[in-house]
Amino acid sequence: MSRERVLILISGGVVGLLGVLLVVFGNPPNMVFCIACFERDIAGALGLHRASVVQYIRPEIIGIVLGALIASLAFREFRAEGGSSPILRFFVAMFVMMGALVFLGCPLRMILRLAGGDLNALVAFAGFATGIYIGVLLLKAGFNFGAAKRQKAASGWALPLFMLLLLVLLIFAPQFKQNGPIFFSKKGPGSMHAPILLSLLAGLVVGFLAQRSRLCLMGGTRDLFLIGDTHLLSGFGMVLLVAFIGNLIAGRVHFGFAGQPVAHDEHLWNFLGMSVVGLGSVLLGGCPLRQLVLAGRGNTDSAIAVLGMIVGAAFAHNFNTAASPKGVPFWGAFIAVFGLAVCVLIGILNREKV
Repeated sequence: MSRERVLILISGGVVGLLGVLLVVFGNPPNMVFCIACFERDIAGALGLHRASVVQYIRPEIIGIVLGALIASLAFREFRAEGGSSPILRFFVAMFVMMGALVFLGCPLRMILRLAGGDLNALVAFAGFATGIYIGVLLLKAGFNFGAAKRQKAASGWALPLFMLLLLVLLIFAPQFKQNGPIFFSKKGPGSMHAPILLSLLAGLVVGFLAQRSRLCLMGGTRDLFLIGDTHLLSGFGMVLLVAFIGNLIAGRVHFGFAGQPVAHDEHLWNFLGMSVVGLGSVLLGGCPLRQLVLAGRGNTDSAIAVLGMIVGAAFAHNFNTAASPKGVPFWGAFIAVFGLAVCVLIGILNREKV
């Protein structure tokens, strides 16, 4: 077995184990370790939306960026670069986030939900793979946002420094005016979290390992479609296996579609919501987890995508497109269809050949 295969299997296993531990120590059941949900909580904590049950500065997000930064500096891979269609990346990232919040989870949470017996994740994965397949067709037709260029080092440090600022805001929780911001949920998923130090450490470990192993579910599925390679997918196979075993030991496996925590069973919208995530992730060059990792190693295009996802989360709650355990609102269904159409159009209009 190659060194690279061993590394990605270890990375996947560690991510799965940390997901289980974070729930045991306080993270919301079935949410576990979700990039989309956690960025949504950060948007709420900053007052970008006012859904009071999902407001908290999640240390895991901070840790992923800083862990990737540490790995890239340690192995001399930090490189400030970007400038490849930044405004289009921003809007695609917004749609990725809004699609994820129709399903109620990112690709990582989709796997972790499945590891807990939530069969809605199977429907979502079918949609995710369909979106990636559409993206692969666009890649074969010549889609390209353009080449990234070297940037000033300060540009590459901007998002990691912003994450450090978020960490300060989390620890000291200053109030800039009466009743916030900073906002912290007193009930609901936003009020449920593991201790700050544990969550930060988990994020650092995931960010470090994901930077070294290039862990990305979109990338793995894309590579399977393009060249039949399963290297990256094997990492998420380990996430699923280890998390499933951990959930069995903790008594947290409950197979079924209905009644899953922080989830709904409207299959069409789970499918289409994650189709947007799959397609948008191909256009961006990585899933939400991968965008955080790339931003940590200095990629300003990915930093733009991260900010776009945070803003997209605010739009989702302010404009009532985010789903809830009660189901998908009308505007959530609309954004799933509209977002898919817009991403396809962006892919078509950015082809280098016909």
